[in-house]
Amino acid sequence: MDKKVIVEREPNGIVTVTINRPTIRNAIDYDVMNELTVILDEVESHPEDKVLVITGQGKEAFCSGGDLSVFHHLHTKEEAKEMLMKMGMILYRLFFFPKVTVAAINGTAVGGGCELATSCDYRIAASHAKLGFVQGKLGITTGWGGSTFLSERIGMAQAMKALVSCNRFNAEEAHEMKIIDSVLAKSNFKAESKGWIAPLLHSSMPVLKTYKQRMLDRYDKENIKERVMREIDECATLWASEEHHVAVEKFLRKS
Repeated sequence: MDKKVIVEREPNGIVTVTINRPTIRNAIDYDVMNELTVILDEVESHPEDKVLVITGQGKEAFCSGGDLSVFHHLHTKEEAKEMLMKMGMILYRLFFFPKVTVAAINGTAVGGGCELATSCDYRIAASHAKLGFVQGKLGITTGWGGSTFLSERIGMAQAMKALVSCNRFNAEEAHEMKIIDSVLAKSNFKAESKGWIAPLLHSSMPVLKTYKQRMLDRYDKENIKERVMREIDECATLWASEEHHVAVEKFLRKS
C-alpha cells in the first residue's frame, strides 16, 4: 500500500511533505493527521531541517480538505468536534511552527485544503491552481482554524470576502487578494518552487529560527488559540445540522 504522506529531505535543509492520495484529491483522513503530527515532531527536533514544504501528489489537487467518505459518519456535535480539534491543533501548531513553512499549491485547494495552506507562512501556487473556502456550500464554516489564520494573513475585510462568498478563485485572483504570495508556472512548478524557496536557505538555522520567532512575536498566541477553539466549536455545531448532513449526502452521490 502506498504511503498516504511522503517525506523527502534534501541536503540543503528543505523537507517536502507530500499528501499522497491523488485519487481522492489528496483529502485528509485520520491517518494523514497522525502522520503529520509525527512529521512535525521530527522536523521541529531535526537541527538540519530549515524549511518545511507541504504539497499534494500530482498536478490536479493540493488538498481537498477532509475526506468526507470517512467523516460522513460523524453526526453529532461531539463526534465532529473530536475530529475538528485533532486537525485544528495541527494547523495551530503549523501557524506557530518555529521553522519556516511553505504551502506549495500544485493544484486545487478547497475547504480544509485552503485552511492547511493558510496555516503556513508562505503560499506559492501553480498558475492553474484554484482556491476556495467552500465550506459554506456544505452548511458549515471553516473548522480547522482557517478563518482565524486567513484574517491574520490578509486582514478581516478580504478574509470575509473569501469566506462568505464560497467562491473558487484562480491563482491570479488569489494573488491579488494576498492569499497567495507568488504564482509559478504549471509546467515547471517543482523546479520554480525550489527556486522561490532558495533564498530562505541562505542563513544558518539559528538565524532562521530567530527571525521566525520575531515574525511570530506580532501574534497574540493565546488570543489566536481562543479564536480557533471557538471556530472549532461553531463548526461542530453546524456539522450536526440537517443542512450539513443533506449537503454531504448530495456531495457523496455526485462523487
